[in-house]
Amino acid sequence: MCYGQQRPFSRDSLTQSPPAGPPNPDNVVAVDTLRGRLAETEARLARARAREAELSRRLEEMKRFVSVMEILETYLKRRFREQQQHVARLFAPPPHK
Repeated sequence: MCYGQQRPFSRDSLTQSPPAGPPNPDNVVAVDTLRGRLAETEARLARARAREAELSRRLEEMKRFVSVMEILETYLKRRFREQQQHVARLFAPPPHK
């Protein structure tokens, strides 16, 4: 079979009318069905992209939150150690001279 004589498929080929003769009713129904399915697919794709953008935004927000929590954790650990050392010094026996 030789494919060189056929034009490649494109979106424009869906909207072009056949070369001659009245349109076949079955073909018209098939094209309308395909156009409807294409519109549904494009709508789903748009919703998926919007959802992806929202999830990406939320992920970045969560990353910032985790970073802040890590900073707080480090600060609180340091303060806790400082307080432990202070209490240890308060209760340590005085040095002998």
